[in-house]
Amino acid sequence: MKTKIASGRGGTEGRILEAAAGLFARFGYNGVSAREIASAAGVNEVTIYRYYACKRDLYLAALDSELRQVSLRDDLVARISEASNGHEVLIRAFELITATLMDRPEFVRLLQYATLELNEDIDPFLRRYLGELIEVIASYLEPWIVNGQLHCTNAKLLTLTLIAIVLSHTAFHRVLPGNPPELESDV
Repeated sequence: MKTKIASGRGGTEGRILEAAAGLFARFGYNGVSAREIASAAGVNEVTIYRYYACKRDLYLAALDSELRQVSLRDDLVARISEASNGHEVLIRAFELITATLMDRPEFVRLLQYATLELNEDIDPFLRRYLGELIEVIASYLEPWIVNGQLHCTNAKLLTLTLIAIVLSHTAFHRVLPGNPPELESDV
């Protein structure tokens, strides 16, 4: 089961956000103009500025809309809780992170560009939407850290490291020769 939070935006604004998210994910903030977004959304540029005062506000709204769709898969959370050792809990945590973040590849690219181009604005979004993911996974890793099966001192830091690995995977494969390796998962 997967629960997603609807953005609550439809019609013209929804088309604008969808077009903006897709283009920003593909070309980054600096690689897309409001005119290109308007064209992709089937509206004129003035219409965009009726909803958003500037391109930066549109970018943040598109990021917010994408982050609202991040959700935890209940079946994978249950698998973490059933882990019988530290190694298994780590693998299952990695599977949950991978399934959650890689569900929408556009989201990962949008997040990567946001981190590079709008780093001062991204922290509140990450805290708000990825905080639950971090808290849930860290709560399952903590007992295995305490009993010494995971050699780390901070469950949240370990969770953030796993998230960084997943988020960087798509970026790294572009600079490495050959075909990108697949993330191993039985999800």
